[in-house]
Amino acid sequence: MAEKKVSLPAKLINGGVAGLVGVTCVFPIDLAKTRLQNQQGVQVYKGMLDCLAKTVRSEGYFGCYRGAAVNLTLVTPEKAIKLAANDVFRQKLSKDGHLPLWGEVLAGCGAGTCQVVVTTPMEMLKIQLQDAGRLAAQRPVPTPAQAAAPGPAPSLVAPPPQARPTPPRRPSATGITVELLRTRGLAGLYRGAGATLMRDVPFSMIYFPLFANLNALGRETAGGQGDVQAQAPFWQSFLAGCTAGSVAAVAVTPLDVIKTRLQTLQKGEGEDTYRGIIDCTRRIMTREGPSAFLKGATCRALVIAPLFGIAQGVYFLGVGEMMLDLLG
Repeated sequence: MAEKKVSLPAKLINGGVAGLVGVTCVFPIDLAKTRLQNQQGVQVYKGMLDCLAKTVRSEGYFGCYRGAAVNLTLVTPEKAIKLAANDVFRQKLSKDGHLPLWGEVLAGCGAGTCQVVVTTPMEMLKIQLQDAGRLAAQRPVPTPAQAAAPGPAPSLVAPPPQARPTPPRRPSATGITVELLRTRGLAGLYRGAGATLMRDVPFSMIYFPLFANLNALGRETAGGQGDVQAQAPFWQSFLAGCTAGSVAAVAVTPLDVIKTRLQTLQKGEGEDTYRGIIDCTRRIMTREGPSAFLKGATCRALVIAPLFGIAQGVYFLGVGEMMLDLLG
């Protein structure tokens, strides 16, 4: 069976569908990753499972999906840009149908650079929504003794204004966007763009070549002709996507920690604010040690592996091709 050639429109549909399905499946783990990476002084969560359990207990099941709407809205254009850019760069760098390893790395670099246009504002908004629950958990709750402490005699006419403290308003993506545009302009939505670029470019440079080479392992030529390769079986593509995604995700976790810290606008009590990538790196190293750069590494691997495994399933089933056939 000859290697299946997929058109660019079908690839874009496949990427969008894979992104929507994947984000829905793994978003709670991504939320845990963000909250764990932002912990500095007060350790609200002991790990991923503890974080998810406390989130469900305090915010309900749907609390695990804070910020998911932003991701689901922007993941399709993000995947479309990434896949289209990678295809274009691979085509430009190929010679006689052959793409050397350095060409694969450069194509991945170009794809990672282009996707930052959508990734940065998406991550910026998602992080604020995901981290709101962690900040709320840090706020002190009055104990019964404090509540019963003597104070001014209450009025007999009207209840004291602070008798029932109202819970803080939950932020919304629209509210955050409007506030950032009003106070900081368009640049506010692109805060941390340099750190996002610093994370996504190495990720793509690692993932695309690694996946292509793992996916090609063990494939036999069809009919004994050396120029026609058989399609890799599904299990091989699935494992190649999971492995390449996990390796790339863990490799760039330190850069993801820096990006998350820089893009978090609201800080907890005693938590650092940073002036840039170098200042953030120096402060984390000095105050928290090298291990802080690996916070959320397990979560990232558990998020990325299923995402790319699902993507391979969507490509294998030919969802994009079937949708184009129905529309045609």
